[in-house]
Amino acid sequence: MILTHSVKVCLATEPCDLRKSFDSLSVIVREQLKEDPLSRKVFVFLNKAGNRIKLLYWDGTGLWVMAKRLEQGRFYRPKGLSVTTGKLALKPEALEMLLSGIDLKHGMQRAWYEGEQANT
Repeated sequence: MILTHSVKVCLATEPCDLRKSFDSLSVIVREQLKEDPLSRKVFVFLNKAGNRIKLLYWDGTGLWVMAKRLEQGRFYRPKGLSVTTGKLALKPEALEMLLSGIDLKHGMQRAWYEGEQANT
């Protein structure tokens, strides 16, 4: 899967049980995010602890599920989001920053091993 700057990204704002896979994540996209999982958008899910992330993407021939687990530290979930929609549109560059450990709110890259205490 190659993410280009033209791909649309949708971040689920609520934590997700990341034991879910293709079908369960597709149901979340349809029912909670009110989106089409086959829309060629990248759907991003974080677990409650913030140390795991999954991406769901339809490339035209099938669904991709990509996952990353941090051994230390956390992904920095954007805070203060509207809970009415349950989702946030991100630019592909913002997804790349999120996956690289950059705090989207402050635009600062944290050491990969820093946990939530670094945000205080």
